[in-house]
Amino acid sequence: MGNFFEALLWRSRLVVILAVIASLVTAFAMFYIATVDAWYMVVHLVDYASPDMEAEARVALRATTVTHVVEIVDGYLLATVMLLFSLGLYELFISKIEAAEGNENSSQVLMITSLDDLKARLAKVVMMILIVRYFEFALSTSFSTALDMLYFAMGIAFLGLALYLSHKADEH
Repeated sequence: MGNFFEALLWRSRLVVILAVIASLVTAFAMFYIATVDAWYMVVHLVDYASPDMEAEARVALRATTVTHVVEIVDGYLLATVMLLFSLGLYELFISKIEAAEGNENSSQVLMITSLDDLKARLAKVVMMILIVRYFEFALSTSFSTALDMLYFAMGIAFLGLALYLSHKADEH
């Protein structure tokens, strides 16, 4: 009876495959969305070089384009998080990905050895998403007082400190 229960318990880890598949589908969806956004952004830039475009319209198009680029980067980073999460769950709970371990082109980023390793890799990508989001926020913010600028500068300083501390943690 004990062996049966242990075998059942061991096989129950395979339920994680649902999270792996859902995460992978979500990653593909985010890659698709970000790619479509990039395509439409590029298509709309055709008018940017038009001699008929007024200077104000060109400045507005440029500002909108920069915002779209930040959103596209954000989409790709989110897709990367979901892909890393999917690969990490698979390697931790289902099986090692032998194709990645034996391939000279595989990145060490994609090989997850522990739950802490997965969390650390995801945390780095999430940090990059937060930085991109802060940049996106900065593009859409109008600063009306010196205090607004000070708060914004403090936010940048905190982001820099967070990056510094995360790199210091990697060195140990």
